[in-house]
Amino acid sequence: MSAARLLQLLSLLQTPRQWPGSELAERLGVEGRTVRRDIERLRELGYPVEAAMGAAGGYRLVAGSAMPPLLLDDEEAVAIAVGLRMASGHAVTGIDEASVRALAKLERVLPSRLRRRVSVVSGATAPLPLNDGPRVDPESLTVLATAIANRERLRFGYLANDGKATKRLVEPHHLVSSGRRWYLLAFDSDRDDWRVFRVDRIEKPQAIGARFNKRDLPAKDPAAYVTTKLHTSRPTHRAVVTVHAPADEVARIWGAASEVTAVDDRTCRVVSPADTLEWLAFRLTSLGREFEVHEPPELAEHLRELGGRALRAVSPA
Repeated sequence: MSAARLLQLLSLLQTPRQWPGSELAERLGVEGRTVRRDIERLRELGYPVEAAMGAAGGYRLVAGSAMPPLLLDDEEAVAIAVGLRMASGHAVTGIDEASVRALAKLERVLPSRLRRRVSVVSGATAPLPLNDGPRVDPESLTVLATAIANRERLRFGYLANDGKATKRLVEPHHLVSSGRRWYLLAFDSDRDDWRVFRVDRIEKPQAIGARFNKRDLPAKDPAAYVTTKLHTSRPTHRAVVTVHAPADEVARIWGAASEVTAVDDRTCRVVSPADTLEWLAFRLTSLGREFEVHEPPELAEHLRELGGRALRAVSPA
């Protein structure tokens, strides 16, 4: 059996139509029984190929129970890579980390000519930001994700909280997205300890080729560990708010870093840490629901100032 012919057959079947066996045989330059054998081979490999009988019958790929490998032409590969770059540039709940993993896998196998096309298209597009967080370079995310998968040490420049530029050599463990930002969880070789790095402050990450044995993280969940480290390593505001919306709805929007408890079917209490009052005010007003602030008083005062500014903007002079 020809592997090239099998790939050509799969490429034909991935188009959204039904293929008569005679047409497939003509396209592949083989007999009908060879097509039937190749179809069986695809089924053995996990591709759900459905056969329909009759004059209008033929073969087509259908949805199966598992995700088999796909064949992409040049334009499809470029389109998917550009889309993944746009998705990974924002910390979007539900697709953020999956986008980075998929992008790392795809760019590892893209020919250099297609990588150049992806860079050109990405450089010529400017998607509107989905939040007020810092933009993250998708190429940096790809480098970090690949180094994590390959267990390769990373070297990069890093801008610390005090504005000081430093050089870091780390063993990357996990990428974590949290609302507006991406974080790299890694073991810092020079400091002999675990560190959390904001990806938007990482400059020119480079895998140096040196492999490492994966260390045991001092926590079961990387995301929970990063959240804990962030909240203990910097001053935060702790908001306690009653929101007039179902708890599950608010939890989906607010994210895992906050504690959302149902008061009743239509009301919940939110306890949320944040680094700025501006961010807390933005999250609360963007919910589109009524709410009451219990603490801190600084948040209530900030919202009063915002409300007064908004009223003045629409009131007659």
